[in-house]
Amino acid sequence: MFAVTILGNNSATPAYGRFPTAQIVNLNNNQILIDCGEGTQMQFAKYNFRKSKTNFILISHLHGDHYYGLVGLLTSMGLLGRETDIHLYAPAGLEKILQVQFEVSNTEMPYKIHFHPLTKEEIIVDENKFSIECFKVKHTIECWGFIIKEKKAPRKLDKEKAVEYNIPAAYYNSLKEGNDYVTKDGVVIKNELVTIPNTPEKKYVYCADTIYYEDMIDKIKNASLLYHETTYLKDLENKATQYCHSTTIQAATIAKKSNAQKLLIGHFSSRYAELNQFLVEAKEVFDNTELAIEGVTYIV
Repeated sequence: MFAVTILGNNSATPAYGRFPTAQIVNLNNNQILIDCGEGTQMQFAKYNFRKSKTNFILISHLHGDHYYGLVGLLTSMGLLGRETDIHLYAPAGLEKILQVQFEVSNTEMPYKIHFHPLTKEEIIVDENKFSIECFKVKHTIECWGFIIKEKKAPRKLDKEKAVEYNIPAAYYNSLKEGNDYVTKDGVVIKNELVTIPNTPEKKYVYCADTIYYEDMIDKIKNASLLYHETTYLKDLENKATQYCHSTTIQAATIAKKSNAQKLLIGHFSSRYAELNQFLVEAKEVFDNTELAIEGVTYIV
């Protein structure tokens, strides 16, 4: 399963029962946390996510509503006896912040935190079944978006056919890559006889906090699911520009121009008690839009 669960969808402060930004991406049994606003570990418990399964954490930028929950989460992992290493990707300044907080509280972790500073647009995680790439967005401070992309072999194995043709299991991966099989007698069994085309690879794009920024369109195009902040409704475009945030119309325009399949909008300002108007406005430009609602899981 490739899916995103929203733990927090609000902006600067908790309001109306909404928490600051945090999301969990589940992909091929990997649990990836994107941003970690205050209260994130409470949301882990509320929505039955195990802290022990999170091995990758991505922090987009160092405004508090995106990382103030991190020290508590990491410390709790230690208190619960975690021993598995964790990989943390974030702007360089976060490493020093964590070091100071752990030092003054005399905290020693029973597991290792591998800190990876974000310094340039590149692939930062390259696993067998997925990759994570970071890209720049435009905010009041250094800020990064993330592209999480699944990896698939070009073909799917039709195991019954492979058995019928007496192909050893050791050759199955080769078949998935599109190769033919040659028997010991030199008989060529064409790949298409024992495989079918695989489904297309999907990708989730997280745009973090950003002003309307067309420079990123080429980087994020053709997302299966695009998350873009919509801090304000369209009547507050001037305020959005002033604080380097986006409106509903701007987020929907990025989705349309980047050819996204679906748009997910969040990071709502605390001035809004009700959120339905965000959906109404975004759909004016990009119909396949949904609100990022806490506790809801969205299939990529």
